[in-house]
Amino acid sequence: MSSSSPHRSAVTHLLYLHGFRSSPNSFKARMLAQWVSTHRPEITWVCPQLPASPQQAIAMALSLTEGWPQATSAMVGSSLGGFYAQWLARTLGMRSVLLNPAVHPARDLASQIGTHPAWHDPSEQVHFRSEFVDELMQLEAGLPPARKDSLAIIAKGDEVLDWREMRQACQHGQVVLLEGSDHGISDFESHLRQVISFLDWD
Repeated sequence: MSSSSPHRSAVTHLLYLHGFRSSPNSFKARMLAQWVSTHRPEITWVCPQLPASPQQAIAMALSLTEGWPQATSAMVGSSLGGFYAQWLARTLGMRSVLLNPAVHPARDLASQIGTHPAWHDPSEQVHFRSEFVDELMQLEAGLPPARKDSLAIIAKGDEVLDWREMRQACQHGQVVLLEGSDHGISDFESHLRQVISFLDWD
């Protein structure tokens, strides 16, 4: 895959991948979608509801991005979606924005086997099966080498994931380390400009 270039072009295609038990209704996804709609309506914006199966989630993402131009496409992912975004961006040779990305999702989600209410609609349920942990292990084992063309926004105040692990995993690209904040990066609006700049939408 080609490495990042100082003469790269603005992103024209963007895939947003939400986290575990989340949805396209996450406030970060909605905030970014609103910005795109207002300022870059010509952008191809895709933010699907991901299946609980990691293999199916990756397959869906690959299908949705088939034919996208490598040089002007990017992935944005939060938490588990950040792991997916990193895997996809490295595999496809695209840019990535990682928001408190999961580093060892198989380990972290092994305790979550069972049925859970979805964050944004408790009437919806997420069925996380034991074989999904195995799928995550396979994805982790097959993670391609790191790319420099990534931006990670990592909160030291993350109450779910270890910021030190995230920083280590994302060290080959740009890292913005937040002194506080939280797992959801509830102050995301304050950091939106850095994402916009990284995607060359200035």
